[in-house]
Amino acid sequence: MHTPDFWYASPSSSKGSVWASTLASVALLYDSVSRLNSWLTTPMPSPVPVLCVGNLVAGGAGKTPTVIALAELLSAHGIPTHILTRGYGGRLSGPLRVDLAHHTAADVGDEALLLARVATTWIGADRRVTAHRAAEAGAKLVIMDDGFQNPNLRKDLSLVVIDGAVGLGNGRIIPAGPLREDPARALTRADAVLIMGDDMASVADRIISLAPRGLPILTARLEPDETGAKLAAKRVFAFAGIARPEKFFASLRAAGCEVAGTRVFPDHHQFRTSDLAALRTAARDAGAILVTTEKDYVRLSAEEAAAIQVLAVRAAWRDEDSVAALLAPLEAKAGHGRV
Repeated sequence: MHTPDFWYASPSSSKGSVWASTLASVALLYDSVSRLNSWLTTPMPSPVPVLCVGNLVAGGAGKTPTVIALAELLSAHGIPTHILTRGYGGRLSGPLRVDLAHHTAADVGDEALLLARVATTWIGADRRVTAHRAAEAGAKLVIMDDGFQNPNLRKDLSLVVIDGAVGLGNGRIIPAGPLREDPARALTRADAVLIMGDDMASVADRIISLAPRGLPILTARLEPDETGAKLAAKRVFAFAGIARPEKFFASLRAAGCEVAGTRVFPDHHQFRTSDLAALRTAARDAGAILVTTEKDYVRLSAEEAAAIQVLAVRAAWRDEDSVAALLAPLEAKAGHGRV
């Protein structure tokens, strides 16, 4: 689905206000069901420490690059780390260990393939089962991707990622807004907040006002990797099927690309032959090369991906010492067993 424009519209905007008000009763029902599910569920312990990376809104906060950066950091510290994810968009339900040599995005979802490039990754809706499978396979710590609202597995540390450009949007709950739950209630379960990118939406001030206790606030930014240098000064036609494609287009411009045109598709879109033919024609007519995101690229076959370039981004910590201090107790548990 496309992210509705009114989710991030100003509360004073007439269009945003009308849609948000119309959907307010549905949002109340959504929130009530979520609360009931949480109250009726007893989180089960994991055989190894659990680091949960989640967000408060529906998609587009920078969660996947954060998981990748944390997995790389923990692995560099000598902690055998596995990643648990749902496998959204894939036909296989799991529990299943992702095999890059045999699985495709159609099997396990695009995010699972990206995560599996960095660390052993498991898909499955029941995080309790996948945590046990990971531990049996040698994991000493697991990162739970997008599990902040999942009450089934007990977390040792929960990190909430918030996009500094848009913050919490219009402040309303799905479908009236982008929020998955009431932020004040959510932050009582968080151990830290990561603001991704420049804090243009005054996220830090909002967190300070909402949190009943002082929460550590970390910061990071998304930076192009070596693919950015290869695309610098090139004329490109960009397409993306992600939650907030405008972030990708902005990254291209920041990398020095001349963006001749753009095309937006729904999140996790499965590209058809006709889609790609139209994109190639548009790029040719614009005298540009075709470029997309890593997440979109892994959903293409080798034949479909021919002549399509990729701009990959990575999360860069602004204060890695603060991240290391946050992770230290978790690493101690992972290194010496459960405490």
